[in-house]
Amino acid sequence: MVMLLMMLNIASIPAFAQSSAQMREKIQQEAQAYLLGEIGDAHGDDNIQVSIVPVDDRIQIPVCHTPFQYHADSSAFTQSYISVRVSCGNNDWYLFTNARVARTRTVVVTSGLISPGTVLTSANLKLAEVDINQLRHTSYMSQKELIGARMKRRVRDGQPVQANMLCFVCKGDRITIRAQAAGMQVKTAGIARQDGVIGDSIQVVNASSKKTLIAEVASTQTVVVNL
Repeated sequence: MVMLLMMLNIASIPAFAQSSAQMREKIQQEAQAYLLGEIGDAHGDDNIQVSIVPVDDRIQIPVCHTPFQYHADSSAFTQSYISVRVSCGNNDWYLFTNARVARTRTVVVTSGLISPGTVLTSANLKLAEVDINQLRHTSYMSQKELIGARMKRRVRDGQPVQANMLCFVCKGDRITIRAQAAGMQVKTAGIARQDGVIGDSIQVVNASSKKTLIAEVASTQTVVVNL
């Protein structure tokens, strides 16, 4: 009788171990899906990769008769490492599992070494996936919106093109000032007193009146004053 009980106990060990391993795998997969859902909703333009740190083999996962619940502090969703609390709704069991999050974004980068003053064309631009931690300034997702801009400094191959690197209107440029009001437009020549990218407000000088104006950069060599 004793021998029979021992044999039954020994036979049950692999099944229990397998069940526990399956539960750990289940938790890892569900924690990954939870984070992808939460982070993906908040960062629609980013490509998100979540790697869950394997649950320690020594941790035994109890049977949970309800779906496991997952929670992470929303303030951590921008971080590279996130701790996720896993709990069971029908008992007091819980554990914390950790995840590493990599975020990349498809942006315009330089194709080859670019010198200061270079006018950007499709030949010196390309798209690439970049770690968002490298994007400290406004980046661009379309090559077309950068055509005609000029580089302000030397940039090596493969670097993300960011707003602080370039100007669509550069200080000292002769520009067209377009004044508009109530559907009417008047154009005049001017000179830029500051660098600017599209959407920036910069100081310009009316070449005729010598009056300084604040205008919005509309395109390469064109600014707009709303009267």
